[in-house]
Amino acid sequence: MAGYNFLRESSVHIVYGGSRYLLRTTPNVTVSQTFSEDAYEVKTLHNQSKMFQGAVVTTANPADFTFEVHLTTEKDESIVLDLLTDYDTSQSDKQLKSFDMYLVSSKTTFKMEGCIITEGNFELGLGSVVKLAVSGQGKKLSRVGDQNFSLPGSLVAASSTRTPHIAILDVELDGTDIANLISSTLSVQNNIEWTPYRDVHSSLSVTDASNAMYPDKHTISNRVVSGNIRQYLTDNSQTVAELLSFDTDAAIRVKSLKTDGTTLLDANLGSCVFTNRLDTADALTASYDFRLVSNPSDLGTIITY
Repeated sequence: MAGYNFLRESSVHIVYGGSRYLLRTTPNVTVSQTFSEDAYEVKTLHNQSKMFQGAVVTTANPADFTFEVHLTTEKDESIVLDLLTDYDTSQSDKQLKSFDMYLVSSKTTFKMEGCIITEGNFELGLGSVVKLAVSGQGKKLSRVGDQNFSLPGSLVAASSTRTPHIAILDVELDGTDIANLISSTLSVQNNIEWTPYRDVHSSLSVTDASNAMYPDKHTISNRVVSGNIRQYLTDNSQTVAELLSFDTDAAIRVKSLKTDGTTLLDANLGSCVFTNRLDTADALTASYDFRLVSNPSDLGTIITY
């Protein structure tokens, strides 16, 4: 009888800098990679005027992955935020820190090498658990063994407890609290470009997936930090003053607090552009859409956990 691989029985490991981290992810985990087909026209033997399309496969597209973690008091997930925000200072050009990711199921082990996190979304809905959902790309996805495959790196000991948090929002606009909050989002987008890795000489030696041409190196074109803040529309003076307005140089600070009043997540964004709009529903609400004006290289000191 065939043994099936179930995602709910799988675990995600990150190997970075000689250390291995076992992530406690939600079920929202995906990994995939596709190959690129090049079509060309071929004449038939019996009729030179009739053509059909042949195909050759020599290159792989960048591999894709997504996963989601809760942000807990113990901060075992801080490695994910570090990989999202920090540059690799050992490189002369702008590159993100890269890592290898392993997906271990009950029957097999997959490896995605040379991974980088291209996007991170913080979910800070009032009354919901604080989460960080990330997506990214890697160089190559392959099956490296069964469930007993020996993972590299020294396992970093996890905390004996895990304490997820219900979002308690504290959002400031130019130093003044925004009242009647509903939710807030925060997004980090690392826009990257893969260095061209296709050439005619290498393509001639490709016979299968083992020696196909895979992505090798990336650079960051720019980085965007943006988000949204929603509040109920009341007779609060600040709400009225900011409604249907905009600003190109506003300080925005988004925090999620613990029950004891200390800070779990803090995004202290300096100069931001925002627009404020009206949303109509059962209760009228106002929404701020904001973006950090600068393109910071020290994002790990601006968004802290």
